[in-house]
Amino acid sequence: MNVEEEYNGHLLSFQWDRTFMPHRRYLFSLKVGYALRESMAEGYGAGALRKDLIAGLTVGVIAIPLSMALAIASGVPPQHGLYTAIIAGFLIALTGGSRFSVSGPTAAFVVILYPVAQSHGLPGLLMASVLAGAILVLMALCRLGRLIEYIPQAVTLGFTGGIAVVIATLQLSDFLGLNSGPAPEGYLQKWAALIQYLPGLHGPSLLVAAVTLATLILWPRLKTPLPAHLPAVLIGSLLAWGLSRYQLPVETLGSRFSFLMPDGSRGYGIPSVLPAFDWPWNHGVGGGDSDLWSWASLRELVPAAFAIAMLGAIESLLCAVVLDGMSGKRHSANSELLGQGIGNLVAPFFGGITATAAIARSAANFKAGARSPVAAMIHALVVLLGMVALGPWLAYLPMPAMAALLMMVAWNMSEAHKAVHLLRRAPLGEVLVFLTCFSLTVFLDMVVAITVGVLLAALLFMREIAAMTRISDITNSPRLRDYPIPGQWGVLKIVGPLFFAAADRVFTEADGLAAGRSGVVLYMDGVSVLDGGGISALQGFVDRCAARGCQVVVADLGFQPLKTLARAGMEPLPGQLRFSPSLDEALKTLT
Repeated sequence: MNVEEEYNGHLLSFQWDRTFMPHRRYLFSLKVGYALRESMAEGYGAGALRKDLIAGLTVGVIAIPLSMALAIASGVPPQHGLYTAIIAGFLIALTGGSRFSVSGPTAAFVVILYPVAQSHGLPGLLMASVLAGAILVLMALCRLGRLIEYIPQAVTLGFTGGIAVVIATLQLSDFLGLNSGPAPEGYLQKWAALIQYLPGLHGPSLLVAAVTLATLILWPRLKTPLPAHLPAVLIGSLLAWGLSRYQLPVETLGSRFSFLMPDGSRGYGIPSVLPAFDWPWNHGVGGGDSDLWSWASLRELVPAAFAIAMLGAIESLLCAVVLDGMSGKRHSANSELLGQGIGNLVAPFFGGITATAAIARSAANFKAGARSPVAAMIHALVVLLGMVALGPWLAYLPMPAMAALLMMVAWNMSEAHKAVHLLRRAPLGEVLVFLTCFSLTVFLDMVVAITVGVLLAALLFMREIAAMTRISDITNSPRLRDYPIPGQWGVLKIVGPLFFAAADRVFTEADGLAAGRSGVVLYMDGVSVLDGGGISALQGFVDRCAARGCQVVVADLGFQPLKTLARAGMEPLPGQLRFSPSLDEALKTLT
């Protein structure tokens, strides 16, 4: 691509670096099913399918108890977690951009979904998921995938740490066997309710939870390929069954959750039927709530939907980056956002709640030998088969064991070691950002935390980028000794992006360096980016120089700054502003 602009009588020809074009296409690519296409293009045979089958079976077994536990933690019946893993898990693998990601319900969403479920019920939660899916698709179409990855670690650790604390707190009631009912909204109120009901601690429930948690902690030390989730839940279930034989019953999925059978009778646990299509607002007790289509209701759900979409984007792309590091492959950020959006748009019509890529399940998928997104699709089919075949048996899973499972999930997602390292080693600004995001997540709500976190991320990014931009006087540098620079002229070198957050500071410094001179050369080969704020600051500098009889020569502009100046209509002004294609030519023409 050639861009030519005639400035100051010179024909300046700038050649776009052709080596950038493939990289640019990668950054802004958007293909439905990017990961699946890439996998198939590399060659996919019986050996790869066999490995995908093993990985899909492994992750599917892990996903069944986790999906149910996360649905319960989100305030909805357990089958909706399975529907999510089946529908969203399959569609995201089919249409997404990360080869090894496994999507489904995740712990990160619990803090957002639980309040929505409490205030708007299941129909409201499903509608919020649909809106979040639409936002994710829009983000993909706007090619915002790579921007999400610029959110700093202090923000993401604050989110995940706060979410982990809230999830663990929400599980204490089932862990201890307390009949405390639905948790209050405020975090401190949750603790007040727990303390109030603490005298009703149920010993058998605590025993089942403690044994399950101990199994989750100790099982990995055996170095067996079987994930800890399955034996832990089985041991907890067997213990609960044994206690019930001695008249020490423990609450189970079947004793807490029920559903209406096609013949009008009531079943307990989860239904052993395929997910069926229905409008999101028709789910729930009494046929749902068609008023959710009203503008007032949708407006109430939009903030939660935005928070869901942002957190889903962050989680899925963070997962993709982790998997890239493990596998050496490369994901397409925009395609992954598109896949996540499609999955979240469709799943609620089959009773599925919000889904995103789960780092733990995705890592297990890769370690189990997955070769393509087919493994994640098989995982969804395994969950479907497990729900249909084992539905009646799943009703016997004890609630304390599920609480212990989520306690372990909360601990793993907290990444406590990283948080401690950040608190000890990071600059004060990052520590304050971490504490802010953590506190907002715990004590207010995730919608506020997401909004403030994204804003803080943007401010941190701008501050760091602005700090990279600097100006220096190189008039007397050794490189320029051979040039006959007039005594009243100076050469100022600008390095770094010249955008609104840095431009005013840079040109304020330039005013001081240009004081008393009859002219200055702005050597700008190190300026990679110039925006409207930079143009305004440059124009202001030129005007101030002109007022005191100082001429400005802009030398060695790169492609993007030159294009921006051309579009802004900034042209040479006789006696005030000139442009030169190189520093050498600019210095040769000084008078």
